[in-house]
Amino acid sequence: MREPKINKSRALYYAMFSRFFIYTSDNSRYFELVNLLNILKDNPLDNSMKTAFENILKSIDPTSNINFMLEFDEIFHSPESSTVPTTASFYDENIQSGKKRVQMQNFLAKTKIRRDEKIYSDYEDHIGFIFSVLSELCSLISEGEKQYENTVHCIFEQILNEFIDEFSKELYEHDKADIFKNAIVILKSFIEFERLYLEVSMPAPRVKIQEVEIIEDDISDDEKERRARNRALRATGAKTESCSIHIAYEVEDDI
Repeated sequence: MREPKINKSRALYYAMFSRFFIYTSDNSRYFELVNLLNILKDNPLDNSMKTAFENILKSIDPTSNINFMLEFDEIFHSPESSTVPTTASFYDENIQSGKKRVQMQNFLAKTKIRRDEKIYSDYEDHIGFIFSVLSELCSLISEGEKQYENTVHCIFEQILNEFIDEFSKELYEHDKADIFKNAIVILKSFIEFERLYLEVSMPAPRVKIQEVEIIEDDISDDEKERRARNRALRATGAKTESCSIHIAYEVEDDI
């Protein structure tokens, strides 16, 4: 009987996160979020999560979503400040609709869940939609539909796990984050639990390759002379190799 209870709890956590990250004008979803916060705060996974629940409930108005939506817009939609990307494809390929979206569509094809474009405009690999799907599937598993266990494992391992740490870091460090900073504390603790439960390892930090062109003042006298000779040769029509120098160096994300 332990497994159904665990999966029901997992479904509630995923449902709560989906309500944090899906934009909607439907106020009922905000009140659902408040209700879920009050339910889950009584059984936190650790002390940091307990404190984060308390902080969020102190910061939000249980009768109005105005403060919550103002912060949401500042973080995800504001044209006046940096915004946090919300799709797996962006973190994977730096584009809004890419391979991760196709992967999510393929996983959804194995379920009864479909994205209703009339009421949900974001892509299938949007973090809020991923949370909604995992919530629904965990709920179905708790009711005995074990065929979805592998699908949940695959979506977590191949989609969510791959970018959730980078997303969390960006959001936690956003200068407008207050409510959402505490939401990330809860999310990180839950993701750690999910990795243990599903036996999925944290992915290796992505390596970013950056190119930096060396400016004239930073090169040696010999190199300056070589470049001058090459320019003279090009001026006379002679063929020579490009003398532009680029250095590629690796920077590991510090998450």
